[in-house]
Amino acid sequence: MSVLLKSALALALLYGLLVTALWWGQESLLFQPQRLPENHRFQVGPDVVETWVDVPGARLNALHLRRPQPVAVVFFVHGNAGSLDNWFVDLDFYRQANVDLFMFDFRGYGKSTGRIESQAQLEADVRAAWDSIAPQYLGARQGARQGVRKVFYGRSLGTGPATTLATQVTPDLLVLVSPYSSMVAVARQLYPWVPSALLRYPLRTEDILPSVQSPVLLAHGGKDTLIPPSHSLALKALLPRAQLLLVPEAGHNDIQEFPIFLETLSAAIAGRPEPQP
Repeated sequence: MSVLLKSALALALLYGLLVTALWWGQESLLFQPQRLPENHRFQVGPDVVETWVDVPGARLNALHLRRPQPVAVVFFVHGNAGSLDNWFVDLDFYRQANVDLFMFDFRGYGKSTGRIESQAQLEADVRAAWDSIAPQYLGARQGARQGVRKVFYGRSLGTGPATTLATQVTPDLLVLVSPYSSMVAVARQLYPWVPSALLRYPLRTEDILPSVQSPVLLAHGGKDTLIPPSHSLALKALLPRAQLLLVPEAGHNDIQEFPIFLETLSAAIAGRPEPQP
């Protein structure tokens, strides 16, 4: 066997090992949870209720900001890292907007039990979390908060599952902040040598966004290097009626620090015309 052939076989074996490791280790690359002890107490104020959502094989920890007479409820699906401890923040923004906020931790995040095992499971958990509070805001159920706008808000990783939910249950508004056209496209940017067919979490937002019937707000930082703004531009092209806000100086994690984003988000949640620059 020639040296060249041996080298080629060695490289092929190495490539095979890398691809196999990626197949089995996708969760550790995609999901980066912060674990919290069972007795952890959130410093969130007396108008926030801690609750749990039972799903097959696990319990999801959640926090629910409840205003006396809210104009809207924001169902927030957060990003791939951290936990409620660092995601359930900026509460004064929601209080001043007179908006309820519900957010939960994925399996294995924060105080939630279990672990994420598939895209179908992830999306089912998001639906279960919404279903756990929907009766409080829908229909003529006794005690339901009538006339409250329903807003689904996905951030980064959460944008795909939030979009899927919006195809199942039509909200008054879908907000996608730092969204991806698909996780396949993100992986292609980060790992161009990996075959797309190996991804067990393709999260193809581009395929389902056109079927969303709700108004849609896309927001993206112009300096986002993790998920470049080209992803939002591609989604806007697929759904021309969507509102697109590009914040030139914002990156991936700091868009909420820019007043134009907060003003636009507040107007969209309330159903007001978008603010003019």
